[in-house]
Amino acid sequence: MKPIAMAGLALIVLGLAALAYQGFTYTSRETVVDIGPIHATADRERTVPLPPIVGIVAVIGGVVLVVAGSRQGK
Repeated sequence: MKPIAMAGLALIVLGLAALAYQGFTYTSRETVVDIGPIHATADRERTVPLPPIVGIVAVIGGVVLVVAGSRQGK
């Protein structure tokens, strides 16, 4: 399989995952209190939403790369 077609398949998989999950969540540690020797931290969950258009564009781009990779050898 050609590298362009493999990149296209990876892009399709990532696009479908973006459509399925519609975002990702990560945890950050923030200092809440910092008074002399006393330090208090809190773990905060943050969510980064991914608009559906990102997944759609990734899938379309992946299909284009797969088609271009399959026609390149002919």
